[in-house]
Amino acid sequence: MTGVAAALADAYRREWGRVLAATVRVTRDLDLAEECAQDAYARAVQAWERDGVPDRPGAWLTTVARNRATDLLRRETVLRRTLPLLVIDEAEPGPDEGEPQAVPDDRLRLIFTCCHPALAHEAQVALTLRLLCGLSTAEVARAFLVPEPTMAARITRAKKKIAAARIPYRVPAAEDLPQRVGAVLEVVHLVFTTGHTAPAGARLARHDLADSAIRLARMLHDLLPGDGDVAGLLALLLLTDARRETRTAAGGGLALLEDQDRTRWDRRRIAEGTALLTEALTGRPPARYAVQAAIAAVHAEAPTWQDTDWTEICGLYEVLRRLWPNPVVDLNRAVALGMRDGPEAGLAALEPLLGEPALATYGYLSAARADFLRRLRRWDEALVAYEEAVTLTANDVERAFLGARLAEVRAHRG
Repeated sequence: MTGVAAALADAYRREWGRVLAATVRVTRDLDLAEECAQDAYARAVQAWERDGVPDRPGAWLTTVARNRATDLLRRETVLRRTLPLLVIDEAEPGPDEGEPQAVPDDRLRLIFTCCHPALAHEAQVALTLRLLCGLSTAEVARAFLVPEPTMAARITRAKKKIAAARIPYRVPAAEDLPQRVGAVLEVVHLVFTTGHTAPAGARLARHDLADSAIRLARMLHDLLPGDGDVAGLLALLLLTDARRETRTAAGGGLALLEDQDRTRWDRRRIAEGTALLTEALTGRPPARYAVQAAIAAVHAEAPTWQDTDWTEICGLYEVLRRLWPNPVVDLNRAVALGMRDGPEAGLAALEPLLGEPALATYGYLSAARADFLRRLRRWDEALVAYEEAVTLTANDVERAFLGARLAEVRAHRG
């Protein structure tokens, strides 16, 4: 990859959401803003080859995209098409005013627009992944386990609803934030989980998405410093991301939590996450993200895998099940029970989940069951479970790990 190509790829990962959000301020039209942002990246190929990569690629791309939008808006036909769409408060500074604050404000405006309560939850998440994080429609479709044409239609309908309902492009007023922030937190969490372990592809993780989610969570914490849910989410993301550099082995293969070099975990992130967790729990009942963060903190505080306090983790999962009934939570609880009480107990806890429709294509259920069966040396059953897990896994790194375990089981089975 050439220097310009690498710089463009990095700018797309890091700057796409910023460029698009700033351009929407000009166009008031999501489709037109996407077109102008894409055009800016296309123009950068020749301009950067000729003039060199600018010191601030994001600023260069934003300027080109907004200038392109301004040129198009001068055409009467485009102007008539865009004026009835996104509503922007006239009292707010224009896109060229207050530049130091424009980037975070514009990105918050875009995510609150995507997460407006007039949109269905699936549409909120899909729009955020597509617009703010720059995922292709195909990538968003894989994250939702639906065909690409279905996702394309869903995104198009959501954009049209934003236009028809004249949904404002702004951060809600202070009195409306508590009712609106829950949907935003859910979307930020999903963006992070999509980046932490990519649903498909050659890489285990999409660090650009994880970084975007953490930045958004920080913005929300600045906006709502006393909100326990926001503090809990940011704590969860930091405590989980602290293990980033140890999740793959030297050869690029998957490294399980029990095999990771804990001396390489990011202690600064762990300390920040722990402080935020204390903030999230102080003076209020525990909420979903705070409990999840507490589970991550137990792992972070254990000096070795053998020192993990599985009793505490199991207790926290019981609390989480009451706060957030979810089959994936039940799956994680079953794994924790198996670690505390042995693989037979883990299998027993997994048994009720085998008929759960939401987990029918969830590869982690088959993988967890396969691991317990392998530990019990029940090779025939483990073989079937690993074959199922491999079939249901689209991430190449995870798939390679499961394939190696499958080969190990076949060798024992003879």
